[in-house]
Amino acid sequence: MSWLLAFLGFAALIILHEAGHFTAAKAVGMKVEKFYLFFPPKLAAVRRGETEYGIGWIPLGGFVKIAGMNPDEKLPPEDAHRGYYAQPVWKRIVVIAAGPFVNLLIAFVILFALGFSLQEPTSIAVGAVERDAPADGVLEPGDRVIAVNGVQVRDASPEQQRAITESFQRFRCEGALTDGCRATEKATITVERDGERHTLEVRPFYDGELERFRMGIAFELTDLVPVDSSPGDAATWALDRMWFVTERTAEVFVNILDPETREQISGVVGSYEVTRQSFAFDTRQAFGVLALISLSLAIINLFPFLPLDGGHIFWSLVEKVRRRPVSFRTMERASVVGFALVVMLFLIGLTNDIDRLTGEGFSVR
Repeated sequence: MSWLLAFLGFAALIILHEAGHFTAAKAVGMKVEKFYLFFPPKLAAVRRGETEYGIGWIPLGGFVKIAGMNPDEKLPPEDAHRGYYAQPVWKRIVVIAAGPFVNLLIAFVILFALGFSLQEPTSIAVGAVERDAPADGVLEPGDRVIAVNGVQVRDASPEQQRAITESFQRFRCEGALTDGCRATEKATITVERDGERHTLEVRPFYDGELERFRMGIAFELTDLVPVDSSPGDAATWALDRMWFVTERTAEVFVNILDPETREQISGVVGSYEVTRQSFAFDTRQAFGVLALISLSLAIINLFPFLPLDGGHIFWSLVEKVRRRPVSFRTMERASVVGFALVVMLFLIGLTNDIDRLTGEGFSVR
């Protein structure tokens, strides 16, 4: 069932994006010739009025074909006034921006709805324990943390988590700090296990990459309780999440030449697999993933390169500023950059997805 739900979720994002273009084009009087889910070759199609509605074989997106989107295209006299380039610039921008706008709206609506079902943790527990780490064999996943290095754990607030991290700053190695060196004294951690309290000692090691001492465990936040959210709280939370994803997406593309940054990019395969696993694990999480995918689609589509929506908007604005049309040949030459970007993102995402599928997989829990 998770496969079907993930497929339907992706299909809905594509259909609604294209429906944005379709509805706006119809509203401003353009002629829409085709409305397709997925790309050709054609799998099935039906004509209703002047528009052909269909499904393609290649499940990588969808498209709306508006008459006259090629300035050199010759339209029948009765349709010439309804062609894309026969319209004023503002109408063209509205039609092109409608697709990403729908994706933004979808992301906000889903996150806003999820904002009413927020939960916050009230305690901290031991999560994964690294093999052969100092904590291996001493701490166990699920141990409820009572105190660390004398810091009493009363809640799971960010301040409490920061206090735990700072409690390791006093440790030192014999001599200079080197990656992997063991501390000269032991860390103490009090946990509750099977209803009993245990105070355990672990000699932490220095992690040169993180530049701090640690025991080789991951803390996890547990004992979730519902948060009473107002509409304003839900809207604020949704907008905060959207802004965070927007910033992170922009950082990835600004630093795309950095190998570590490229590893964060995921393609269609990875996005689909994460959504599928989320539906199998937690429906709420799955809708959150779909919201963030929808937001990412909007952001990427607004990049000012053809064939992305942002490229069409950019060249429409150029035409408005220079007060005369831009030649199709100029746009074709400029679109090489856009095509190269799309192909590069596709290949990086596909390569990363294959590495994850054949390696550690996609962790959604």
